[in-house]
Amino acid sequence: MLKLEQPLSRVTLIAPQFEELTAANAAGFKRSILDLIEDGHSRIVIDLGQVNAVDSSGISALVGVLQRLGLRGEMALCGMSEKVERLFTLTRMDRVFPIHSDADGAVRALAA
Repeated sequence: MLKLEQPLSRVTLIAPQFEELTAANAAGFKRSILDLIEDGHSRIVIDLGQVNAVDSSGISALVGVLQRLGLRGEMALCGMSEKVERLFTLTRMDRVFPIHSDADGAVRALAA
């Protein structure tokens, strides 16, 4: 479900391995990331490069993760398709989440 990497920068890079982040898998996705937060991961980049569609449940899951991090950590998104990026712009979620074009840029931004 998730591909997880933790570069030397102590930023955890998560790459969902599914095409849609929807009601069908959003709860499990969120739970997986919340478990990582409970294990001490506080700087998280989610690479949405494999995700072609996101619905309100998917956005809600991402917001829930961000809320759980609170002031204890940081989160950024990257690798969005044009369709997904358009959705984040229309819903103004681009003002809530730092969005980067690629994982390297997102990891560098959180590692700084």
